[in-house]
Amino acid sequence: MSFRPAGSRPAVLGYAVALVFALAAGVVSAQEAKPAATATAAQPAAASSAEKAAAPAAEASAGVKLGDATAGAGKAAACGACHGMDGNSSDAQYPKLAGQSEQYIAHQLANFKSGKRQNPIMMGMATPLSEQDMRDIGAYFATKTALPGVADAALVAQGQKLYREGDSSRGIPACMACHSVDGRGNPGAMYPQLTSQHAQYIEATLKAMHDGSSWGDDAHAKIMPGIAQKLEPKDIAALASYIEGLHATEGTSSKPATP
Repeated sequence: MSFRPAGSRPAVLGYAVALVFALAAGVVSAQEAKPAATATAAQPAAASSAEKAAAPAAEASAGVKLGDATAGAGKAAACGACHGMDGNSSDAQYPKLAGQSEQYIAHQLANFKSGKRQNPIMMGMATPLSEQDMRDIGAYFATKTALPGVADAALVAQGQKLYREGDSSRGIPACMACHSVDGRGNPGAMYPQLTSQHAQYIEATLKAMHDGSSWGDDAHAKIMPGIAQKLEPKDIAALASYIEGLHATEGTSSKPATP
């Protein structure tokens, strides 16, 4: 602590007066700034309310997990009537789902539910499904194996050429570029498995795409209609037959099975 001499009292009084004015000015400034500060504080509060309103949707999306094949087995029971309990449909008008990727199945079910892909039966089946249900069903069928089909020997040569090489003169790319050489597709890029699929289903699908049918409005859905429109009926028949006979044993090269 320090002491000042008695002669410094006027200066002390001067400092005290200055301090009083400074404090008074500070109080006034604080009072004037208070409404602005309150307004500023209200903005985060409003934003917080908006965030809370959006939270349920964000949480619902975040709550979706990768598919559970065990849970999907029960959920896929209704699918078995048309697609077979193991994903190998006995009726060729319904596609085989066995071995199809989880991502692709879930994506197509979502398209049916939203109406982006039109099919009266499938729209009704997909409507009550949650996103998690779709993933679980996809995971279940992904664990199954597609039973091999048989190609028509008379159509193999033409079908194989289109599938493996395409036709550059007509702007037709090779099918295997997206669906792989053995037809197993590309799950990461969401290109579907084709191997062993029913020729009747493939042919009907390509014809529908040729006539302008689309499976949605995303980039993937816009690829096939443009390609199918360049195919002639004999091309479609040959490709469909070749694909049904296309399958591979683990560790061996793929080749179509013929009668």
